[in-house]
Amino acid sequence: MEKSFTLLQVAMDAAAKACREILTVYHADDFDTELKHDNSPLTLADKISHEVILNHLQSTGIPILSEEGKDIPYDIRKSWEFLWLVDPLDGTKEFLNRNGEFTVNIALIREQQPVLGVVAVPAGGEVYFGGQGIGAFVRRNGADTVLHKRNPVDLKHTGLRIVASRSHLDNDTRAFIESLNNAEVVSRGSSLKFMMLAEGLADVYPRFAPTMEWDTAAAHAIIRQIGIKVINRATRQELHYNKPDLRNPSFLCIPE
Repeated sequence: MEKSFTLLQVAMDAAAKACREILTVYHADDFDTELKHDNSPLTLADKISHEVILNHLQSTGIPILSEEGKDIPYDIRKSWEFLWLVDPLDGTKEFLNRNGEFTVNIALIREQQPVLGVVAVPAGGEVYFGGQGIGAFVRRNGADTVLHKRNPVDLKHTGLRIVASRSHLDNDTRAFIESLNNAEVVSRGSSLKFMMLAEGLADVYPRFAPTMEWDTAAAHAIIRQIGIKVINRATRQELHYNKPDLRNPSFLCIPE
């Protein structure tokens, strides 16, 4: 338990420093944006945040897998009991649009399960954190508030609040929402969609468009402490991590 708190503090310190560096770029005139191989945007903030987090987490001696880091073959990764899974800037399109809905995500994975997570919001200042044996919390204005266990959600209920992506609302997701009974749709960017469920502001998050492990791991580590699951749509099993293919399957995030 003591080790878990120590690792959580390291992750929170890394996220805090990354947030400060991201905001410096955010308030500048030029984001120094380029396109990655998949045509998704990469800014100076992504790169600086990656370096800051890498420097902090290296002190733990635990391997690090970051969206902006080098590819590490599964033949090497498969022997790792622990690893850090990092998205230095989740929601780059939201960052470029200056709507504030972007996050820093840091997760600790043990034997393919997310056991610690930090989701920090540079623009708003909130920090969501938690993990196995710790619980789930949000820090606002220096005060920590416990995130309470959610009651199970029944998809047959009327008026469910569905949180969806601002940038990735695909036809499959639209069809799912239309299949529900008088559902209300709320849009959010980045891993803030998970945090909407954590704070009781939404009931279901369907994600059938592509995501990567670092997009979900930190939030997953937090919300699983309060009865919210991230379920593979095909197998009905919870997502696991450090797979040969780092892409996530289509999933449903829902209190169960």
